[in-house]
Amino acid sequence: MTDPTPTRELLPTATPVRTRAAVRELVRPHRRLMLTAFAVMIAATGVGLIVQPLLGRIVDVVAEHRSADDLTLPVVLLVLVAVVQGSATALGLSLVSRLGETVLAQLRERFVERALRLPLEQVEKAGSGDLNARVTRDVSVVGEAVRNALPELARSLLAIVLTLAAMAALDWRFLLAALLAVPIQAGTARWYVRHAVPLYAEQRIAMGSQQQQLLDTIAGAGTVRAFRMEEQHTAHVTKRSSAAVALTMRGVRLVLDFYNRLHIAEYTGLAAVLVTGFLLVRADSVSIGTATAAALYFHSLFTPINSALVLLDDAQSATAALARLVGVADGPATEASTGTPSPYDRPGSGAVTVTGVHHAYEPGRPVLHDIHLTLAAGERVALVGASGAGKTTLAKLIAGVHRPTAGSVQLNAPTDGLPVALVTQETHVFAGPLADDLRLARADATDQDLRAALAEVDALDWAEALPEGLSTVVGEGGHRLTAAQVQQLALARLVLADPPVAVLDEATAEAGSTGARLLEKAADRAIEHRTALVVAHRLTQAADADRIVVMDGGRIVQSGTHDELCATAGPYASLWQAWSGTRTPVDEPPTPRPSTDTTKKDH
Repeated sequence: MTDPTPTRELLPTATPVRTRAAVRELVRPHRRLMLTAFAVMIAATGVGLIVQPLLGRIVDVVAEHRSADDLTLPVVLLVLVAVVQGSATALGLSLVSRLGETVLAQLRERFVERALRLPLEQVEKAGSGDLNARVTRDVSVVGEAVRNALPELARSLLAIVLTLAAMAALDWRFLLAALLAVPIQAGTARWYVRHAVPLYAEQRIAMGSQQQQLLDTIAGAGTVRAFRMEEQHTAHVTKRSSAAVALTMRGVRLVLDFYNRLHIAEYTGLAAVLVTGFLLVRADSVSIGTATAAALYFHSLFTPINSALVLLDDAQSATAALARLVGVADGPATEASTGTPSPYDRPGSGAVTVTGVHHAYEPGRPVLHDIHLTLAAGERVALVGASGAGKTTLAKLIAGVHRPTAGSVQLNAPTDGLPVALVTQETHVFAGPLADDLRLARADATDQDLRAALAEVDALDWAEALPEGLSTVVGEGGHRLTAAQVQQLALARLVLADPPVAVLDEATAEAGSTGARLLEKAADRAIEHRTALVVAHRLTQAADADRIVVMDGGRIVQSGTHDELCATAGPYASLWQAWSGTRTPVDEPPTPRPSTDTTKKDH
C-alpha cells in the first residue's frame, strides 16, 4: 500500500555547534551563580574524600592491635564528614538546580516567543505534530535533564577527578592501576555516543511523525468513518508506531551493551588496584590501611563513573531535544526588531494591491493563477465562488499568513501597529477571564474600551449577563460560549486591535440561520471604515459589499457590484439564482450599500 501522506518539511533543528553556543549565551548572565555552585560542589566532594583514609586508619589500628581509644578520633571525624558533606552537597545541588531551571525558563520563553511568530505555512508544512512534540515531549526531556541529570552529572564528574587525585596522593602506582580501566571506559563512551546521537535524533523525528499521524487521524475521524477508511488509517498509524517502537528497542539494546562494557572496565580496574596494593604492602611500601583506602577509592568510583556514563543516555536524548528547541528559538523575532521581510510591502497608507500572484502549496499543484486585484482604501470587497476556488488562499495571502509563490501583495498601511487582522470561522477562546481574552488584541484597553468593543458587535448584553460579567472565566474549564458568541468575541478583538485592513474568511459561517443576520450586522460594524476583504459564506454578505469578486479554479472570473453581476449571465448570477430560490425568511437580502468604487474590474 502506498502511503499518501506527503513528506513533511520539519521545523529547523540546530547544529551541535549552534546548540552549544546557545547554551553558553543563556548561561553567560548567570556566571556568578555557576561559579558559586561549582565551588560548593568541589568543597562537598573534597570533604567526602576524607572518608576512605579514615577507614584505612581504622584498618591500621585494628591490624596493629592498638588501643580501642585510637578509634575514637576517626569515628568522630567520620560523623563530622557525613554532616558537612551532606549539607554542602544539598546546597551545591540546589544551586546547580537553580541555575538549570533559570536557563531552562529562558529557553522556554524564547522558544514560545519564536513559535508564536512562526509563519503559518511553515507550521503547516511541518505538521502540527512536529511543533506539538517540541512543545511537550522535547521541553519535558530537557526539563528532566536539567532537574536530575545535570546536577548528578556535575557531582559525578567532580567525584571522579578528585578521587583520582586522592589515589595519586596515596601512591602514584595506585593511580596507574586505576587508569587501566580508562581506555575501556573511554572506548565505551565513544562507541555509545557514535551510535546514540543519530539514534535519538531519529527517534525524535519518528515520534513527531507518529504524533502527527495520530492528530490527523483523530481530527479527521468523521471523514475516515464516512469513507470507510478505518483500516487504511489504522495501517498508517501502525506503520508510524511500529517505526517508533523499533527505534526504542534499538535504544534498549544499545543501553544493555553499554552496561556490559562498563562492567568489564570495573572488574579490570579493581583487579589492578587490588594486585597493586598486595604488591606494595608485601614490599612494605604502604600500610594495609593505605591499600584499603586505595581499593575503597576505586570502588567508590563505580557509582560516579557509571552515573556519568549512564547519564550520556539522558544527555544524548536531552541534546537531541535541545537542538530541536534551539532550532525554533533561533528563528527570527518580530519583523520590527530583526528586519525580517514581511509577507507584503507596506510603503505608506491606503489600498491593497495584488499583482500577478500565483500560489501553490506543493510544487506542480497551483492553487492561484495570475491574480490581479486592488482594494481601495475603505472599500469592502466580497469573495465568492465554489468550494476550492481559491478564496481562502487569496484571503490568507492578503492577510500575510502565506507568501505568494510568485507575484506581490502590497499593503499600503502604516508600519507601526497591526496592519491587517484575519478573522476566520475557527476562533479560539483562551482559558481565563473574558476581559483578558479581549485584551489579547490590545493589552492597554480599559474596561470602558472593552465594553465599547462588545457593544459595537452587539455582544455587550450577553457579556454583562454572564455570572461575573467581564470577569467570568471562559474557555477550557470555564463558562461555555455559543458559536455565535465566540465569533462576536473575535469581532470585538478586531475592533480593539483597530487595523486599517480586515480580512473575514467565512467568519459568520458557524452561526445557524437564526444568528446569521445578527453576526453579519456585527461583522459589518466591525469592519466599518476599514478596507475589508470578506470571503462570503452567505450571499447576503456579497450583496451588501461595495464590490463582488467571483473566483473559479484559482482565477478571478468576474468583478462588479451585486446589481451588475446579477444583470450579467455568469457564475454569480447562477449562484444568486440558486441561493435566492432556497433562502429562508431570515436570509432576505439587504439593501446593498452605496458603492465606494464600482469602476474597478479585476480579472
